[in-house]
Amino acid sequence: MNHHSLVCRLGPGDTATVKPSRSDSKLTEVSFVDGDQRLGYGLGQALDQLRELGLRPSERTIDLALLAAALTAADTRISRSTESQNAWTREIDLCLPVAEPKLWEGLAPLIVTTLNFLTGDRWGVRFRARPKGIAALAPAPTKLRTATADSVCLFSGGLDSFIGAIDLLADGKAPMLVSHYWDGITSTHQTYCADVIAKRFPKQRFHHLRARVGFPNDLVDGSAGENTLRGRSFLFFALAAMAADALGVGLIHVPENGLISLNVPLDPTRLGALSTRTTHPFYMARFDEILDGLGLPIRLENRYRFQTKGVMAKNCADAALLNKEARHTMSCSSPAKARWAKDEDARQPKHCGHCVPCLIRRAAMVEGLGADHTPYQIPDLRAKVLDSAKAEGAHVRGFQIALSRLAKKPARAKLDIHRPGPLTDHPGDLAAYEKVYVDGLQEVGRLLKGVRARPR
Repeated sequence: MNHHSLVCRLGPGDTATVKPSRSDSKLTEVSFVDGDQRLGYGLGQALDQLRELGLRPSERTIDLALLAAALTAADTRISRSTESQNAWTREIDLCLPVAEPKLWEGLAPLIVTTLNFLTGDRWGVRFRARPKGIAALAPAPTKLRTATADSVCLFSGGLDSFIGAIDLLADGKAPMLVSHYWDGITSTHQTYCADVIAKRFPKQRFHHLRARVGFPNDLVDGSAGENTLRGRSFLFFALAAMAADALGVGLIHVPENGLISLNVPLDPTRLGALSTRTTHPFYMARFDEILDGLGLPIRLENRYRFQTKGVMAKNCADAALLNKEARHTMSCSSPAKARWAKDEDARQPKHCGHCVPCLIRRAAMVEGLGADHTPYQIPDLRAKVLDSAKAEGAHVRGFQIALSRLAKKPARAKLDIHRPGPLTDHPGDLAAYEKVYVDGLQEVGRLLKGVRARPR
């Protein structure tokens, strides 16, 4: 196991000595500012888009975005398999220069709690003053403000965010859509879906902020990349907070169905390593606390937290648009894995059809729209016996086991919903969370009726 320290630098003038918390820590320094004092790695791209709209966020939200980018660098470039003792839990310190170090140091314990829960690692965060000459990182607008919005809405290119944006615009709202991406597949789906919505609602002009945030594969010496990406929603939330702050709005919509948001592990093996917490209620509440601690009147809201994905689809405010375009959204956890297929057609990026998000999507499309026209790597789950010892059948079998256990002991749902994390922030919502968990599993269960999965 290797302890890592990722030190953020703000340009060539940032030469302050940063001593790692441990003498044996592997040090990686990353400069986030170029010679023109412009933030790199996608943050400057986002700030430039805001400036073009006549908007300027506060330095506090820029520092939050910098923290999120540093987290992303560590999370995606420090391998779990080689840098941890158990092939999962890493030990990483983030050292950042910020405009108000005392404010951030006071929030450090809360930030550590938030990140530890989100990624399953052991984080440390340390803050220091920005170097002289870097008082402001937000570029001053050169144009009058042209952006009007009443909220911000996360827009991933997936089915849930597509529905979320449609519902807001159909209701006469004016959200700014915020996206981040690294690979071309995600970018393509985000652009297509945003263009479709813009054509559908031509009188409700909205803006789409897109940031390509990512880091080179060789950023951390001696470590391969990491594709579990458990920290991605912290970056998503931070970019959205920066946009909301610049706009002067207080609401960030996080469109996510309740089953995925809770993400109760299908079996004990998924509790830590394979159970994401990107929109879990406990995590979102902690992020809200960070925003409050920074004095930002902004909060996150998931209006679909008590709805299954199928109910979201069925209740979409524009059923015709959703029916026509849903197939162009991307829900798969790793669509790029198709590139390794032997068949040329199979190598085209598409949903795998068998991961947890794909199975929930397939069930929702049938449940909410009556049919699913999405191209999948496995078009028909019933065509053959799926090997549960391989990816093609592992999650199918996981759902079948979870459904079987629930059928034998329905009362276990009351306990299961607490397994991914505490729900102490929402004591009055436990019955609703239990219901969406059970309804969501049963929705997938109807999809899997007649599907066979077992080890060969």
